[in-house]
Order: sequence, then C-alpha cells, then structure tokens
Amino acid sequence: MPMASSEAKFLFVALTVLLPCLSVTAKQTYIVQMKHHSKPSSFATHTDWYSAHLQALSPDSDSDSDSGSGSLLYTYDAAYHGFAASLDPDQAETLRQSDSVVGVYEDTIYNLHTTRTPEFLGLETANGFWAGHLLHDLSTASNDVIVGVLDTGVWPESRSFNDVGMPEIPSRWRGQCESGIDFSPSLCNKKLIGARSFSKGYRMASGGSYMKKPKEAESPRDQDGHGTHTSSTAAGSLVANASLLGYASGTARGMAPHARVATYKVCWTTGCFGSDILAGMDRAILDGVDVMSLSLGGGSAPYFRDTIAIGGFTAMERGIFVSCSAGNSGPSRASLANTAPWIMTVGAGTLDRDFPAYALLGNQNRFTGVSLYSGAGMGSRPVGLVYNNGSNTSSNLCLPGSLQPETVRGKVVVCDRGVNARVEKGGVVRAAGGVGMILANTAASGEEMVADSHLLPAVAVGRKVGDMIREYAQSDPNPTAVISFGGTVLNVRPSPVVAAFSSRGPNLVTPQILKPDVIGPGVNILAAWSEAIGPTGLEEDTRKSQFNIMSGTSMSCPHISGLAALLKAAHPNWSPSAIKSALMTTAYTHDNTKAPLSDAAGGQFSNPWAHGSGHVDPSKAVSPGLVYDISSDDYVSFLCSLGYTIQQVQAVAKRNVTCARKYSDPGQLNYPSFSVVFGNKRIVRYTRELTNVGTARSLYKVIVSGPPGVKTIVKPSSLFFATVGEKKKYTVTFVSAKSGSRSSRSEFGSIVWANTLHVVKSPVAFAWTLL
Repeated sequence: MPMASSEAKFLFVALTVLLPCLSVTAKQTYIVQMKHHSKPSSFATHTDWYSAHLQALSPDSDSDSDSGSGSLLYTYDAAYHGFAASLDPDQAETLRQSDSVVGVYEDTIYNLHTTRTPEFLGLETANGFWAGHLLHDLSTASNDVIVGVLDTGVWPESRSFNDVGMPEIPSRWRGQCESGIDFSPSLCNKKLIGARSFSKGYRMASGGSYMKKPKEAESPRDQDGHGTHTSSTAAGSLVANASLLGYASGTARGMAPHARVATYKVCWTTGCFGSDILAGMDRAILDGVDVMSLSLGGGSAPYFRDTIAIGGFTAMERGIFVSCSAGNSGPSRASLANTAPWIMTVGAGTLDRDFPAYALLGNQNRFTGVSLYSGAGMGSRPVGLVYNNGSNTSSNLCLPGSLQPETVRGKVVVCDRGVNARVEKGGVVRAAGGVGMILANTAASGEEMVADSHLLPAVAVGRKVGDMIREYAQSDPNPTAVISFGGTVLNVRPSPVVAAFSSRGPNLVTPQILKPDVIGPGVNILAAWSEAIGPTGLEEDTRKSQFNIMSGTSMSCPHISGLAALLKAAHPNWSPSAIKSALMTTAYTHDNTKAPLSDAAGGQFSNPWAHGSGHVDPSKAVSPGLVYDISSDDYVSFLCSLGYTIQQVQAVAKRNVTCARKYSDPGQLNYPSFSVVFGNKRIVRYTRELTNVGTARSLYKVIVSGPPGVKTIVKPSSLFFATVGEKKKYTVTFVSAKSGSRSSRSEFGSIVWANTLHVVKSPVAFAWTLL
C-alpha cells in the first residue's frame, strides 16, 4: 500500500532531525599519538593528561560517560606514546588540531597468517651436543628466557604447557594470568607464566561500544586454535605420542622446550585490531618478555603508521627480539607484511615429511597428492567423477550453495583451489551429497600441496595433475575415481621447498632493505590445538584433537621465535640484531638433494625475494663467527634517511631526535643482507661493519658472486680479528654495466666472509627500478 503524503513528510522531517544525531554517535576506535614530553607538570600521569584531552572534547559530559574521558580505551606506556579512544569523526578532527597531538589514526585490522621440525632443524643429536653447547646446559639456561606470543590466546590444559621439572619463575617477571569467565589464573604454571587478553578494539568494532558485552568470551582462552599452535611451536614442552588423528605421530616439542611462555590474546573472531595489538605489545614489554612472536600482519605502510613496527622498535631498544610472519600473499610479487628492519620477517618452507594420498581415475592413471583425512575412506570401488566447469564459476570453486545435489550425489567432485577455505570446499561437497573431493591447484598455487584434515575423503593435487584430472573429467563420457590414503612419509626429497603462499619481496616500504629475512618450516606443522574447535575450524566439525597440523607463515614465525630464545640462552648478552644476523648469515640455500632451493609456485629455483637469506640452520647460528650488529641509534639514522619529517621519525623512535646523523641511502644500514637499487645511478657503495663473536686471531676472506651485468668490488678483501668482540669495516661497491639500462629485471648474488670454521653469507638483490 503506498505511503500517504502526510506520512512521507513526517518521515522525511524525522530523518532530517535524526540523521545528524546518528552521525554524532557513530563512534569508532582511533589511535592517538601524543608528544610524550609535552605533558604539563600539572598532570600527575600521562593517563590524566590524555583523559583531559578527551574531556575537553565534551566539556558538558559526565567524566565517566562514553563521550568524555570514559571513551578512553587504552593508555600506552612503552610500545607507543599515546592512547586509543572511542571517538566520532568530528572529535578525531578536533584532536588533530591540538599542538600536543602527533597524529590521529583510525584503528586498523590485521589478520592471522594462517613434531618433526626439531629433527629437521638439527636440534636433536645423538651425542647431546649442539654446535659445542651441551644441550643440558642450554636447556637450563633457556629456563630464564620468556617468549611472549601475541595471538588468539591459549588452551592452558594442553600437555604442551606441562611444567614438570621446571624451576621457579624468574623473579624479574612482572606478568600475570588474568581471570576470565572460562579461565582461572590457577591454570597457569611454571611453563605458561602469563596469559592476558585485550579486546576493547574488537568490542568497539563488533558492538559499537567497548562497554557492551563482546560476542566472544573476554579471556585469554583460545577458542580458535591458532594461538595454542603458535605458542607451543615456539616453546612447547615435550609431549610423547602426539598426532593429529594418527597423522605425524611422534613426540611433539617446541623449538625452545624449556623456555617460558606468556600469551597475549589480541586476535578475535573478526580479526586482530591495531589498538589491541599495541596494548598487548605494550604489556609484553613491561612484563619482561625476551622474545615477541606475532604471526599476524596487514599491508605495507610507512613505519610511522605501522602499529607493529612502532611497538617493535621499543621492544628492540629494550633488548627484545621481535619475530613476525611475512604473510601468506605469495607468490604475488611485493606482497610482504612486517618489513621493518628491526623485525625478523619470516617466510615459509616445507618439511621433509609428507602425507600422501592417491586419486585413481577410470583411465587407470594414478596421481599422488596429499591429505590428512582420517575417516573410514571410500573403499576400492570407483564412483562417478564430476567437474562443474560451466558458466557458473562458483561451482568449480565449490563455493557454499554452488553445487547441485542431483549432479554430485554419490560422486567425487573436482574443486578448484582458491577464494574460499580448502576445508570449506570439502564441507560444501559433503553437504551436497558428494562422497569425495579432489582439490586441484590452479596457476596461482602452482605445485604446492597443503594437507588438510578434511571432513570427507579428499586429496589435494598440484596444478599439472589438476589440469589432467580436469581434462579427464570433462572429456571422458563416464569419468570415475577412487581416493586412497598413504599415512605419514618421512625423508621427502627435495626439501625444503619455498611455499607458494609465502609472501615475496621486493620490500615496498624500503626497497633498499631485503625482505623476507629467512624462511622456516611452515607447511604441515604439527602442534598443540584448542579443544574448543575441530581441526578444520568449521562449525560442523565436531572432532576433537589435542594437536593439529597447519600451514602458513604463521607457523614458520614461531619456529624462529623459539630459535631466537635458544640463541638468547646461549648468548645472553647478544642484541636482537646480533641474534637476527646469526640466523640470517648461517642460513642455507640448498635443499637435501644439494640443489638450490626451489619454489613451489612454479617449480623453478627460488631467489632471495622468496627465501631471503635462506632456510634457518640453528646448529650453525649458535656459532656464526661474525655478526652484523645494529644499535637503536643506527635505526634512527636509517629512519632519518627515508625522507620522513622529524615528527614522523620521533613517532617511531619515541624520543627527541634531530636527524643530525643520517644515512645518505637507507641501504647504508648495517644489515646482514643487501638490496641494491641502481635507479638512475650506475654505482652504489655501502659500508658494513662486522663484529667477531668467534675466536681470537681469526682471518676471513671474501668470496663474491653476482650477475654478469654487475661488477662487485669489496675492500679490503680480507679481515683479521685479533680479539673477540673486535669490529672491522669493509666497503662494497656495486657497478652496473653501461648496457644495464633501466629495466624491471632483477638479479641476485652474494657476499661471503669465510674461513675454515665459519661461512658468513649475505644475499644481494639487484634492481634497476624501485618497483
């Protein structure tokens, strides 16, 4: 029935009156950066000062109201100078006009970068020694190392957090275990020594007010599984007879099984909000962690706008090693997250372990893929095979609701990889009546195969095999298939291989800094899991497992975090930059067949934009011979070379700087790798400084390799270190051939300092344009 004109006029007038009110109350989270040293002495604390700023925005409001100081969500003390608050756009703009305010930024959302690894990395040896360190002594020393994991929380009952045999908690520890509706502080122990949660940013985004009850229980308990997996990977205790429903059976253990774990829940069902991440980093720094592990990230942004980079800078200044995942946006070029040079940026590679599964087609072709399916199986009788490659592309991708039951019932369905989750595709097939799935890669994923704990018999295959299966399914008048499973296989060759999903360089924020730094194990990793959720994470998955197998740079990051904890135990006086250098310069670039590392994306050889310095080798990293050390003042000089304003540099450094000392080129930073961007120049010259952490009276000679179009000159060509701790500089000059005109091509080489005991290797990337 049409609306009467009088009713329409009333509605228009009502909306005219209401809309301005609605816009005023449309609050969201903003992170406000303050001039820390500008606090008037009349305010006892910075929190009082921040509250006064917020109160001034609504002078008539009650001090505890949502529009006054009650809108203050977090006050940051260490990781950041400023606060997070619930504001409307007009209030945010008013704050921007204040002389005391550096910047006001909308809260950003970050995403998670979703047992055999100790042996694969050489951490378990028959004689009990690890590069000259008695493992028992190193285990004792690592009791004093605390790994802080910022993620989705923790499942404290997991056996990976058993504290049997652990001594008292270090007296310097200032953290705590919070109480929550489903989390008692008594669940913590001498292994899991801290558990906190930060949800105000999440609450604002999901409910419109941080005072409202959140949709997810506010506690450190892990309802997702991701945080339990990453924290146990870094420093989980030894657990015998661990497996995912029978797969990867054996003893599970973290990289630093005797280190302590503290978890900071900053990620929730809708993601990880910058305001919550900053609060978690702030607290972890003040609590006294030694290593900070973040398997999450966003896109590229200038460092003064990058929440993790800013918090990480303070952590680095306080001697905390910060490890972050590179992202899962590979194999796309320039797809990295977390590129700040004071952060260890970690890509992903495969293990020498696989979970084979087989698809036998009606034409008797048998193809090998991977799977973690653990149910009854299909038996040996072939069934119909279907691939819906019609005009409806959602059906060939097996998106929810795309499959017709009359077409797929009782059959094996071929699903293209991409768009939706791999395990969700299996759920879609099962819901439509399908009895099996062949998950076939497209060009985007190449030959990389990731095993999943599917809800129905399923096998994942690479692109080439996928194309053959798709061709058979479309051309044969009566295509059939049967799927079978091969369990767990070890000593796979070649391995490691760079994962196709692992994000790649070049570094868009600072092209003169080569990223990622290293790769570590990140494909099909077994670790502890939350019993609040099934292994697939799907709502319909009612299975429960104490362990799960997952893939992503989320998995490789905590491997490096745990290894950093071991190096911190072995060398308590090393700086975060020294630990990082040791892991980078000793990394290897050849697989277990002695061939150069290959890339799963296309099957070709990998390069430093994919693997950085190479795959970590902890047995060598504990004794690297030489390190490239970097001080916080060096990082400030680096920031000053980026064209930032003094205020923007101060936003990261959080102290007064003048930029009187700055590099002529950001690549002058004493980084353990090189990224040479010629641009309009033919000559690029850098100076590096090496510190002797090996033995006295050590002589090293340089070995240079590079592309034909670039001449590399290193002076001097040998370095003699008379004492331990001595520092020596060298200069390297890169000269591009005259014919090397500007092009988008890239080339690679290396600079190695070697003697009979040590090989200290730095990769070099060459580019002739910035992008």
